[in-house]
Amino acid sequence: LVNTPISLLITGETGSGKEYFAKAVHKSSQRSNRPFVAVNCAAIPEHLIESELFGHLAGSFSGASPKGKRGLVIEADGGTLFLDEIGDMPLALQARLLRVLSEHEILPVGATRPVQVNIRVIAATHAPLEQLVHTGRFRDDLYYRLKGALIELPPLRDRSDLSDMISKLLGTRTLTPAALHMLLAHPWPGNLRELRNVLDYAASICTHGAISTEDLPELQAGRAAFYPINTLDKEPNSGISALEIALRAAQWDVSAAARKLGTSRMTLYRQMKQAGVVAPHRKYKAPYNG
Repeated sequence: LVNTPISLLITGETGSGKEYFAKAVHKSSQRSNRPFVAVNCAAIPEHLIESELFGHLAGSFSGASPKGKRGLVIEADGGTLFLDEIGDMPLALQARLLRVLSEHEILPVGATRPVQVNIRVIAATHAPLEQLVHTGRFRDDLYYRLKGALIELPPLRDRSDLSDMISKLLGTRTLTPAALHMLLAHPWPGNLRELRNVLDYAASICTHGAISTEDLPELQAGRAAFYPINTLDKEPNSGISALEIALRAAQWDVSAAARKLGTSRMTLYRQMKQAGVVAPHRKYKAPYNG
């Protein structure tokens, strides 16, 4: 797929790395020494998207640049045009994009002669394009033209290489086992974007060697159940469970530790009982002198 001329359609949740994947395809292809031009179809105002994509001649419409504009499609000539959120492209523009894909030419606004282009188109969306086709909001002929090959990116919570990905994003920094388990337990509704933000935050406030649970921000949205106690590793050479580390960090406030670990207070009490973890102030009882 890397060096074929067919278009790619990448689907996946918001933040799942669609643009990263598109860039990786471009950099691995024979077009790598030519431009990679990314266009967010949802971010360009509808009345400007035509001239932004296809360019315009000088004075072709009110407010047009006196020098004209090349357009993003021509800027990508010889390389890759990445169309993000393709499902938000207006219907009128979809017909013109179809011509680009089928005829390999564009017609700038105000021009009478088409301009030949050599581009590889990669489109991406989190929207269900098939449903948009059925409701008439997306052209079926464009959909099948874009769907030369379909790549479905899994959400971060379903990726088997999440631990490796965390290590790669951290670079030379490291995590304690407790912190790693907390990250692996989180469902990551914001996917890669959320993960990068969390790791950047933790690295910026960490004042010791390895990033610990104390350095991680609150992971509240869409919490996952906490890992069972028997799956939590010990801190190296300490004999202390990750659960106890989290409780110590919360000064043995079970409610605060439960919030940090993304579980319920009752579940945490049950895990403490299973693991034999007892708060220091409850380990010893005053003898009964009655």
